[in-house]
Amino acid sequence: MPSRYAGLSRAELATLVPELLLIGQLIDRSGMAWCISAWGREEMARIAIEEWAGASPIYTRRMQRALRYEGTDVVTIFKGLQLDIGAPPQFMDFRYEVHDRWHGTFRLDHCGALMDVEPMGEEYVVSMCHDIEDPTFDATAVATNPRARVRPVHRPPRIPADRHPHCAWTVTIDESHPPVEPLAPYFTIERTRAAAVELDPIDAADEGAPDYAGPLLGDVDFAAFSHSALVRIADEVCLQMHLLNLSFGLAVRRRAADADQALDVATKQLVGIAGVAAERIARALHLDDPLRVLELHPLLNPAAYVAATVTDEAVLVEPSPAAADGAWIALCGPGRVRPLQAVVQTLDPLLDVAVEGTAERWTVRLARRTAPAPELEEVAVTRFSTGASFAFEPRRSLPITPV
Repeated sequence: MPSRYAGLSRAELATLVPELLLIGQLIDRSGMAWCISAWGREEMARIAIEEWAGASPIYTRRMQRALRYEGTDVVTIFKGLQLDIGAPPQFMDFRYEVHDRWHGTFRLDHCGALMDVEPMGEEYVVSMCHDIEDPTFDATAVATNPRARVRPVHRPPRIPADRHPHCAWTVTIDESHPPVEPLAPYFTIERTRAAAVELDPIDAADEGAPDYAGPLLGDVDFAAFSHSALVRIADEVCLQMHLLNLSFGLAVRRRAADADQALDVATKQLVGIAGVAAERIARALHLDDPLRVLELHPLLNPAAYVAATVTDEAVLVEPSPAAADGAWIALCGPGRVRPLQAVVQTLDPLLDVAVEGTAERWTVRLARRTAPAPELEEVAVTRFSTGASFAFEPRRSLPITPV
């Protein structure tokens, strides 16, 4: 199945990819609020650790292979972070220094996640910046080199309260370090269909960069990539989201009292991110057709994972690897319309959806309401994040040389 992103122009794709990276980061702004409500702050932190540790080693290696920058050194780790939904550009403003192949540092000049959590109090800051970051940074680095260690120089809670940069970390690779083992969720997520999806290859003949095999850049210039490379990146980023969500669902099911509670938390997470993602995609690409937005939405992408046919009047969803995995699309269909309502009503509160068919094969069409729909609670919760309204700025892309 050809990528649904292939019909976009190169310029549109260069605009869309950072948006998709940011949308992936906001999945947690949507999901973790409901985990706190159900199980409390400490258990929420454990869910986040399992979620990211289960998914990030898999999708990190996928992006390395796709863009031909596989390696075992610090530069490879830093390139991976630049293309990771855990570190979207500018919103999580990583600044890198490379000392040699095995030593480097990074700092965050702006941490959007910290801006979201600081108002909630010091306990939540410690949960994110200590309890969650310590195991998940190493879990991400293990995809490149199991002997890598990511350790803080300083990190929040900020003292003084306006301290900049927000945090700083060292990355050291040493053969004397015992190898880090993946956490248990990884071994479940690596067996999903999402982990093994084959996506369209990059056409080396396209104008523009076909890969990221060259120098590490301070800021990735997505416009420098070729059209087919950007299509592949967009699909891989959507797959990152699905892998993260599958890992989230695994962690939630381990704690849920029953299947109904697990379904409720998973659906609320999807509803929240579905609405905010639709809004950001529509705004970035100047789209006013809800079905076109749905066609480009991570819910339906990549096409090789989620089987759907989009026309001017409807979307037909069919059995797919995503449905078999129990991914986001499995939370939609007849009787499960809130995620689809979130997409269309974020764009126009006078819209609704009509969904017909079976749980395996169904069609969604637009419908009109007689009165505007109120914003769905889950979307409002996700909009609490500063990422919902975050604006990217133009930046120069300069190579980083060892210091």
